[in-house]
Amino acid sequence: MDETIEWLRGRSYYAGQVEAHETLAGRNGTFRDVDLDPRLESAFEDRGIERLYSHQAEAIEAVRDGENVVLATPTASGKSLAYTVPAVERAMDHGGRTLYVAPQNALINDQEETLSELERDLGFGSRVSVAQYTGRLDKAEKRAVRDRQPTVVLTNPEMLHYALLPYSYRLWDWFFKGLETVVLDEVHEYRGVFGSHVSLLLRRLRRVCERYDADPEFVCCSATIGNPVEHAASVTGCTESSFRLVSDDQSETGDTHWLLWNPPEYEDPEAGGARRRSNHSEAKQLFADLVSKGYQTLTFTRARQAAERYAMESADRLRERGQKDLANEVTAYQASLGDDRRGEIEDGLHDGSVSGVWSTNALELGVDIGGLDAVLLDGYPGTRMAAFQQAGRAGRGDDASLVVMVAGEDQLDQYLMGNPDDFFAGNPERAVVNPENDQLVPDHVRSAAQETWLKPDDDRFFGEEFPDLVADLESAGELERRDTAEGVRWTYDGGGSPQHEMSLRSIDDREVNLVDRRNGETIATLAFDDALKDAHPGAIYYHQGQAYEVVDLDLGKEIAELSPTWADYYTKVLHEKTITVEEDLREKELLVRPDVPVRFAEVTMRKQITGFERIDRASGETLGEGTVDLPETTLTTKALYFTVPNDVEQTMREDGDFNGGIHAAEHGMISLFPLELLCDRGDIGGLSTPMHPHTGKSTIFIYDGYPGGVGLTREGYESVEDLMMQTARMIAACDCGAVGGCPACVQSPHCGNANDPLDKVQAQYLLEQLTGIDAEE
Repeated sequence: MDETIEWLRGRSYYAGQVEAHETLAGRNGTFRDVDLDPRLESAFEDRGIERLYSHQAEAIEAVRDGENVVLATPTASGKSLAYTVPAVERAMDHGGRTLYVAPQNALINDQEETLSELERDLGFGSRVSVAQYTGRLDKAEKRAVRDRQPTVVLTNPEMLHYALLPYSYRLWDWFFKGLETVVLDEVHEYRGVFGSHVSLLLRRLRRVCERYDADPEFVCCSATIGNPVEHAASVTGCTESSFRLVSDDQSETGDTHWLLWNPPEYEDPEAGGARRRSNHSEAKQLFADLVSKGYQTLTFTRARQAAERYAMESADRLRERGQKDLANEVTAYQASLGDDRRGEIEDGLHDGSVSGVWSTNALELGVDIGGLDAVLLDGYPGTRMAAFQQAGRAGRGDDASLVVMVAGEDQLDQYLMGNPDDFFAGNPERAVVNPENDQLVPDHVRSAAQETWLKPDDDRFFGEEFPDLVADLESAGELERRDTAEGVRWTYDGGGSPQHEMSLRSIDDREVNLVDRRNGETIATLAFDDALKDAHPGAIYYHQGQAYEVVDLDLGKEIAELSPTWADYYTKVLHEKTITVEEDLREKELLVRPDVPVRFAEVTMRKQITGFERIDRASGETLGEGTVDLPETTLTTKALYFTVPNDVEQTMREDGDFNGGIHAAEHGMISLFPLELLCDRGDIGGLSTPMHPHTGKSTIFIYDGYPGGVGLTREGYESVEDLMMQTARMIAACDCGAVGGCPACVQSPHCGNANDPLDKVQAQYLLEQLTGIDAEE
């Protein structure tokens, strides 16, 4: 691997710098003996598993002892055995049942294949029976699963929500009566709106289990995060003290060579200083070189359209080299592809017929694609957890592997290039959910009442606002109160199916179909908000190697019509925002400026997309703008906000661009949220205004990008002064020399005002005045 690294560094067209080359040493596995049923032991030996790693054994013994478990270890550390053994043992011993829940069907397919093979090897008399229950099954197949009554059911949160819990009393009582183990795979994925929905869904599951006197253990499998026990408890509703944490990975691995690769700088007169070459260009070159050298390579990038576009351009680059066969083995993988196409790519990676893939984080999860030679990260993924999860896709047994993180221009990328120790040795981020999200709880309470009657003590599942919410739903005629010998009960009386009236992945479940106008074929489906951003008239949309232009968007029919194009540019929307404060929830003063209150509040953000930019693919230059006529969208969420004191504002106005200063401070603070929390900076929004009607002063808002809020700005509010200080130091450390800053300090790719105006000098001054620090020290 060292030879390959030197070969890459010596390629004449690279001017990039390897800021750090860190070799994470491989290790021999550490094992612990575990008593197993002879049939199970024999089945494992047939698969080459003669002993269990120590962390697997610890988790198995904890489940056997009746504890909940959080298994927080890296990709490919063998987490699945930790729940497979208890599931099989309980089925073999007394028919005990296991529910496996995963956020993606690809994970379910993998686990079904593995567990079904084990079922066949154990034989009919073992009582082990495995089946998946997902939307891919037709009615007859679903009925056959229920008739067979398997001991292990694999499903996703949607099917648990739509199909299992609503029929727990009629079709699934046999399952919930015997449920002993609930496996939550990739539990770190349950965050944001989805995670908050799932946390309420699992509280409903626990209520149903109580009805049947079942008390299952939870086995939560997680990537390495900063608060695995706290997060598992928040998601499941169980107490933190009930969980055993298993986080010491003792599996066998080869050496992993990490390169932190920083593209070169160049002088850009229009930007007023140095700019950095695109990480995308550098990553495409590295991808082509590694694939040409025979390395099966997976590159992670941030957006669906980027994955499609860069796969197409990488294949073109290989064809230019005369490597047509390899070019045909390069493709893109992202969530909007159909199940069949995703399966083909996964199989191709596993059997080697696919040589290279550009993927979104859809391949970050534990889908079995075998071990790859190299992984490229096209820009910092936003969190250390994601970076190491994605890197874990590289490695075949104890062979050495290569991971190259190609830095982008933005703040976190350049911070980590300058501080590699913070990346390799820093603390992992914390995950947050909000099971008390007031926009989600009512729908789940309605669903819970349909599944089994509500009782006054259900506030332990649905929070302290539960009594008032029940009263409101009763007044609205959606719940019927009954006085029984056991006490007050409420049942659902709203008609229809409350479960089918909501989506777990969002609050607004509207979708837009993208149709090729040549043949009427639907090539992709986007959420409504994504369609406004990516499928407005004039947008360039990339799909499986083809560029399309959106020629019409009919929101009434929820259809966008696309035509193929040879356009060599991409598009980015422009927008305007306003924020209304609905209710202040908390308030505190800054330590060094007690005259500056910081508040945590419920707010409504209104956004109007006003137009879009056409940006040259090669140079990144803006070629022109277009206008659009799209509806305004609203978001009711949580936010932190603070005002600028009069004396500081006066000085900023005298010395520079005040509006640019507060705008730059807002951008900088948002960019550093992912240093502490498991989120993308796109999950956070902001607004800075020189006069806000609620405060009567210049004000900076930072808000959760999810309806109702999911805890991100709540955590930011608690540590706001640390965030201000970090931001001031980050701005001070950037030597771009441009008053308007650069992507490494205060410019944002998500800015709807094209990063205008910005004044990094005034932003640094503001944050220093609010915290009392000298950021240059």
